[in-house]
Amino acid sequence: MYNLYDYSLPKLEELVVSFGEKKFRATQIFKWIYKRKIYNFDEMSDISKEFRETLKKDFCLKKPEIFTKQVSKDGTIKLLLSLEDGDKVETVLMRYNYGNVACVSSEVGCNMGCAFCASGLLKKKRELKVSEILGQVLVLNDLLDEEGNNERISHIVVMGTGEPFDNYENVMDFIRIANHPHGLEIGARHITVSTCGIIPKIYDYANEGLQINLAISLHAPSDEIRNKIMPISRVYPLDELMKAVKYYEKTAGRRVTFEYILLKGINDSKENAKELASLIKGTLAYVNLIPYNEVNEMKYRRSDEKTVHDFLDTLMKCGVTATIRKEFGSDIDAACGQLRAKDEKQLSR
Repeated sequence: MYNLYDYSLPKLEELVVSFGEKKFRATQIFKWIYKRKIYNFDEMSDISKEFRETLKKDFCLKKPEIFTKQVSKDGTIKLLLSLEDGDKVETVLMRYNYGNVACVSSEVGCNMGCAFCASGLLKKKRELKVSEILGQVLVLNDLLDEEGNNERISHIVVMGTGEPFDNYENVMDFIRIANHPHGLEIGARHITVSTCGIIPKIYDYANEGLQINLAISLHAPSDEIRNKIMPISRVYPLDELMKAVKYYEKTAGRRVTFEYILLKGINDSKENAKELASLIKGTLAYVNLIPYNEVNEMKYRRSDEKTVHDFLDTLMKCGVTATIRKEFGSDIDAACGQLRAKDEKQLSR
């Protein structure tokens, strides 16, 4: 059966027309699913009985199932979700004072090979379908419904396992559903996609005509350092990446966020901070400094608190807007990929 969660509204319109229905039927179905949260085709009363029977025969509305749930003392929820084929993927709910943020994954595993990242412990098996990305948000919304506080996911960051621009079309369809007023109705400026730097897709993203945010997983101020910890830099060097960033800012009219994980003795010196400031000069960029979540299987260690603050102070003295990202879920498997890697390790014993 086909999962209707895989269809953005334009694709759903094409689908209903192919069955001989009027295009507006797609909007009706969309509203039943996302606004009224009706998942039983029989209850879609403004759809003809004949077409409802067709939908029941060929289509379903299936979400991932919760395999493992971890709840942090700070309220963060991390889920390992089981997909229809048995693959598993992580998603996280983080609670900020401005809303509930879903961090979603875009692939099963990751092939980017970043040396410090737990996601890379398990290589990419496949891309996630639209329904599997969207399903992460829907499951988190279900958990919020259970809490009874009339809350929902208000912000989305595509920063979980996988490189989003390596699954570009499905990620963009997911965003269109999440952003659409008849869909999840999450504002464009409340959605952020993070890439480690696939340059051709940054240009495509800039040309989408959307107000979705872009974050770059930078993590190094020079190609010399970046080549050692992020293999993508050998294909797409920093000077080319900066050109793409400036094109995005000019075309989309949005500033970029540079994500920068601080690794002890690798990229965290004051000199590194000055290099970073020089690298991003001429952009509107904002730097998000991220304390490292240590992973037992990896050699990298977390920078001490003084080093982190010295790095921040150096950036700010150089005129760079920067903050230290608030940490969530420090008492659970906080790093991307840790929960799935733990499960795979247990299965292999």
